[in-house]
Amino acid sequence: MKTKKLLTAVMLVLALVSCSSKDEKKVTDPKDEMPIVEVTTIGEQAVSQTSEYTGTVEAFKTNNISSNSGSRIKSILVNVGSRVSRGQRLVILDDVNIAQQQIALSNLKRELDRARELVKIGGGTQQTVDQLQAQYDANARAIRTMQENTVLTSPVSGVVTAKNYDAGDLPSGLPILTIEQQQPLKVIVNVNESEYPHVKKGMPVKVTFDTYGDEVFNGQVYLIHPTVDATSRTFQVEVAITNRQDKVRTGMFARVGFNYGTTHSVVVPDRAIQKQVGSGVRYVWVYQGGEVEFREVELGQRLEDRYEIKGGLAPGTQVVIAGASRLQDGAKVQLKK
Repeated sequence: MKTKKLLTAVMLVLALVSCSSKDEKKVTDPKDEMPIVEVTTIGEQAVSQTSEYTGTVEAFKTNNISSNSGSRIKSILVNVGSRVSRGQRLVILDDVNIAQQQIALSNLKRELDRARELVKIGGGTQQTVDQLQAQYDANARAIRTMQENTVLTSPVSGVVTAKNYDAGDLPSGLPILTIEQQQPLKVIVNVNESEYPHVKKGMPVKVTFDTYGDEVFNGQVYLIHPTVDATSRTFQVEVAITNRQDKVRTGMFARVGFNYGTTHSVVVPDRAIQKQVGSGVRYVWVYQGGEVEFREVELGQRLEDRYEIKGGLAPGTQVVIAGASRLQDGAKVQLKK
């Protein structure tokens, strides 16, 4: 009987020891629960300050050739696609109305001369002479204007891009011809307002076209619009393009590249950049003293496997580049060995 009680006691002690051992195994080191992260120290490098905007090629100048004489078209000397020079004759109008006006002017001149003679002999008034003189001068000016509009010439060198009438038509509403100056051409782009201090009139730009691959066409800024659009926060810049070998056409899609020089900027590996869900916020985890801190950053250009940082970080800062999925602001972490 004593032997059975002894065995029971021994078994109870062994059971308690076993349970105690299992409980001790459940107690873990707090460090085992800390996220393991990999960090790197960031620095600066020289970065070209460039930007690219897209636009559509337009004629440098567009001239609509019209007439206000009310005369019919006698002949049109060019067609759509014709290249014309400044001063070249384009359209000849019927001069029937001019001939009629000249006859009327001659009759008015005779009336004016008779009125002057009557004044000399005391049979008329100077008021009548003045009225006839004013009427004569006005009609003479109108005839000169009609004569100038009988032959229409091109004010610029360019290409005929539209022809709205034929010989015998009486123009009404639309211009007879449209002439576009295509040497040089221009592209109007909307530039971010942050770049306003850097864009200068006359500064060179590079223009490329998807049609011509990597071929670069030289251009320069020739007009900077003085206002910023309050909705888009952009301002318009007009760029003149040298139309080399007449390869560029109005309506083409263009890419305009601005280069503002080089500056030293903070750069960060792209693996460190995180995006906040549901917003456009970009941030990194900054490591300091065994903890991580949420830090919003402003991104610049992408540089292969790195990003330029416009704001939010200083050189020498350590940032997390691996193990960021479980992190929270202020969380304690351990470094990957």
